[in-house]
Amino acid sequence: MANRLINETSPYLLQHAHNPVDWYPWGEEAFRHAREKNKPVFLSIGYSSCHWCHVMERESFENDQIAGLMNELFVNIKVDREERPDLDQVYMAAVQTLTGRGGWPLNVFITPEGKPFYGGTYFPPEDSGGMAGFPRVLRALAAAYHTKPDELARAISQLQSQLQNNQVPRPGMEPLTGDILDTAFGQLQKGFDYANGGFGGAPKFPQPMVLEFLLHYYLRSRSPQVLQMVETSLTNMAGGGIFDQLGGGFHRYSTDAIWLVPHFEKMLYDNALLSRLYLHAYQATGKPFYRRIAEETLDYVAREMTSPEGGFYSAQDADSEGVEGKYYVWKLEEIVTLLGQDEARIFNRYFGVTKEGNFEGANILFLAESPESLAIETGLTPGEIEASIRKSKKLLLEARERRVKPARDEKALAAWNGLMLVAFAEAANILDRRDYRQIARTNATFLLGAMREGRGLSRSYKDGKAKIPAYLEDYAAVIEGLLALHSATFETGWLVEARLLADTMVEEFWDEPEKVFYDTGRRHEALFLRPRDIFDNVLPSGSSNATCVLLHMAAVTGNGDYAGIAVSMLRSMRNMMLEYPSGTANWLCALDFNFSTPVEIAVVGPRDDAGTQALVSVIYNKFIPNKIVVGRDTTLPIQAGETPLLEQRDTVGGNPTAYVCQNYSCLQPATDTDTLQRQLEGQVT
Repeated sequence: MANRLINETSPYLLQHAHNPVDWYPWGEEAFRHAREKNKPVFLSIGYSSCHWCHVMERESFENDQIAGLMNELFVNIKVDREERPDLDQVYMAAVQTLTGRGGWPLNVFITPEGKPFYGGTYFPPEDSGGMAGFPRVLRALAAAYHTKPDELARAISQLQSQLQNNQVPRPGMEPLTGDILDTAFGQLQKGFDYANGGFGGAPKFPQPMVLEFLLHYYLRSRSPQVLQMVETSLTNMAGGGIFDQLGGGFHRYSTDAIWLVPHFEKMLYDNALLSRLYLHAYQATGKPFYRRIAEETLDYVAREMTSPEGGFYSAQDADSEGVEGKYYVWKLEEIVTLLGQDEARIFNRYFGVTKEGNFEGANILFLAESPESLAIETGLTPGEIEASIRKSKKLLLEARERRVKPARDEKALAAWNGLMLVAFAEAANILDRRDYRQIARTNATFLLGAMREGRGLSRSYKDGKAKIPAYLEDYAAVIEGLLALHSATFETGWLVEARLLADTMVEEFWDEPEKVFYDTGRRHEALFLRPRDIFDNVLPSGSSNATCVLLHMAAVTGNGDYAGIAVSMLRSMRNMMLEYPSGTANWLCALDFNFSTPVEIAVVGPRDDAGTQALVSVIYNKFIPNKIVVGRDTTLPIQAGETPLLEQRDTVGGNPTAYVCQNYSCLQPATDTDTLQRQLEGQVT
């Protein structure tokens, strides 16, 4: 028999809709019932591709006896952390403060007023290895709630005070100086793995924002060592099992230090941030390998993670048929059968396939040999080796498609879609891919249509239904995506929409007296603590991304208020950037932009004209992160007032024309690529 979650759209909540637990979704109905019955609330937060969430469901939430105990003693609420990052953030902070650790599943015991008094992550179904079993925990906490109310009230009050005191300091008066970037780099250098790339040991996460900052810092310092850190990381990640060598796209993280054995789930945001990072590395180095990895990642998203409406799905599970990684690994015999002896011999050497395997008797594909070394061994040319590999990859991918696929979380989240929109829009310009431009355009149309809520946005969309007012991170990412899409299409409507959303973002989330952004807006329900996460973790924080986009919006619109807010935020983060650069990498990129004198480039001409595209290619053939690119497609009606950067700009002699400006000074209009190239290289003053 189904419980109340059967009416939800979240795939994670629907996974629990037939548990014997009497689950409620988060909402007033659950808390009213808790108050009426004088029961504490058990709150369980997870997400669809979370391995240990599935384990605890199988062991406890599908167990009739444990479910009966939960129903007897508690009102039980299930939350998808991806739909409700505010709840996840607030209760994760509480559990980390109470226990010193956190993770998912996140299980929290709270009062009918929503105040936490105990929590943890995974609980085993019975006492095991020094851990109390879940039934023992349930009985103990239900008893404490009823027999020690005064003690619990004091503990809750202390916890709330501690969490409020941990809120980030307000903007200070100390100046923002360039040595912040130098100090941050020095800190990051200490934790770098020079052998394998990345930071720290196992498990190892890609940390694309940290590597993005290093690319920025390389342009500032021109130190070969900085670029080496980026390239060592990108080369080893893309050559390891963390990258899906057949289908493209990155898995969540590596369980070892060498990027070989991944945790096999695939998240949209990882692939958005990493595809963009590889695009930037291609711009910075010109190496085709980085371009290939970016394209294979974007093509994976276009093929497997894009809905018919144009939205991007959220994730793919690690498991299929109940086994982690089963969809992705190979036996040597399978490959020989599919390819034949000769082609298999090349393929297996290239991807390190052996009879013994490297993962539970099977093989995770990784780049074991180069085409050049294989060419020497086989007598073929490197080109013939590469052609053989391409043919074999296609055959194996077709065979893999016939396997049982991992489950896919088909909800669309505004923030994650915004990040992916940026990647496709930038790729359209960097790689001259019109198909990517159309994917980006379709996605923006979806976001501003299906996920529009009045002057604002919704957080989540699935099965024709948008829900939950969007959070700060949603607005910031979508605004960034719209700015990138304008740069790719020259369609001025995207700038208009970006400005409307920026104004809404400031109205909803900016606290003028405190000079800070909060993650929840004025329309969100009040929680026991108003969330304000400023650290860049697997995603850029809402505050850091809002700061980035407001700096860009200030340059595009000429609105100094946007820049004032952004600088206030950067000042509030000064000490954090010095002390915790790995958790403030997106802030550091914003600071680098703030210190720079951004190059402002306006292009006027028919967008699909070969001459216009030639100018765009020059603009994007090098990594220039601190630039603003706007354009006017002269085949479209003029829309006045969209940006002062396009005012009084027209083609020269009827030819597509680029205007390069910096520090309130503009160079002569450029109608040919050589002139524009010299201007961007600083050779024309």
